[in-house]
Amino acid sequence: MAAQKIGFWLTAPGELQALAAKAHRLSDLQQVFLDSAPPQLARAGRVKNFRAGTLFLLVENATVAAKLRQLVPRLLVNIQKTEPEVTGIHIAVQVNLSTNQPASATEKSVLSHETIGKFSRLATRVPDQNLKSALTKLVRRRTKWP
Repeated sequence: MAAQKIGFWLTAPGELQALAAKAHRLSDLQQVFLDSAPPQLARAGRVKNFRAGTLFLLVENATVAAKLRQLVPRLLVNIQKTEPEVTGIHIAVQVNLSTNQPASATEKSVLSHETIGKFSRLATRVPDQNLKSALTKLVRRRTKWP
């Protein structure tokens, strides 16, 4: 089979053209959502679908979902300025399990022997007793770990 550019398939009549049109529509709605919601909340959510006048949003956690649910009336007014066919908003939580999440609290990072030595020397020179104690505990714990 001869190789063809993907643009051919996306503009060809049929299912791919309908799919491309739907993806373009969702992309437009995503931009409207980003422009309408507070930036911190907009970054934590995305448009999942648009069906029968309802805009379906997926958000990262329950806190963002709760805050967006409080803002639905204001969001709906803002979105309807550019997309009047949107008559409702449904918010669902979908946890993102990306690799960009911080390491778990139980995971120990490895410090070099040189770094541990620097912390040890710093602990002997620090006048504050609380800081000295914390540094000493850190050195003691890290010398037990490989």
